[in-house]
Amino acid sequence: MVALLGKVCLVTGASSGIGAGTAFLFSRLDARLALNGRNLEKLQETAQRCEEASGKKPLLVPGDLTDEAVVQQIVKKTVEHYGQLDVLVNNSGMLSIGTLENTTLQDYDRLMNTNVRSLLHLSQLCIPHLVKTKGNIVNVSSVVGMRSIPGALAYCISKSAVDHLTRCVSLELGGKQVRVNAVCPGLIITELQKRAGLNEEQYQKMLESAQRSHALGRVGTVEEVAQAIAFLASDAASFITGVTLPVDGGRHAMSP
Repeated sequence: MVALLGKVCLVTGASSGIGAGTAFLFSRLDARLALNGRNLEKLQETAQRCEEASGKKPLLVPGDLTDEAVVQQIVKKTVEHYGQLDVLVNNSGMLSIGTLENTTLQDYDRLMNTNVRSLLHLSQLCIPHLVKTKGNIVNVSSVVGMRSIPGALAYCISKSAVDHLTRCVSLELGGKQVRVNAVCPGLIITELQKRAGLNEEQYQKMLESAQRSHALGRVGTVEEVAQAIAFLASDAASFITGVTLPVDGGRHAMSP
């Protein structure tokens, strides 16, 4: 049974998309939440929805995760407020459009710092607290870490790195009874693609492409990804670690 009663869960990128959906589901599962995001106004909206659903006010720990001092404060404030940490959901990330020929080193560094380096840093700081509670980490990766696509080179590289980081850390922490898993979403209805620079026409074409590229013939929803994250974060997945779980309507099984 999926339940998070009393678990202290830190969710990054909770101001929108999968992070916001995960926070809302976790609140309905009676978790105690610490929510991070860069957009404070949107983060407050997420927190309000969570409080309305559960009656519990989430702790807000906003800030840019590429700032090392911010990451340190997020962990410090969460543990000081709740006294423990049970679950870390590394959801924060960005999408960058570009090929080998037109991706600048500055774009590459910015994306890798956001999608990989900050995730690694936050996980490092959370590990001592997760060891105490025999907690777990759920990383939000992407199916493009498993299956390459054209036009998003740095993003694909970053998600492949997140997948392998998940497997490596699961082996390092297994003996301490800390589980580490990842979900790998396919095409999900969020603002991620638009923030990367796609206009409305390009975005609609991308959504339509799911009819061919996903075995189920459709895009996914934030709720469907959040349900998978909640499962991996809960004791229902107590014997699962090192998994990179596709939540992609069969995209990973399709031929290129």
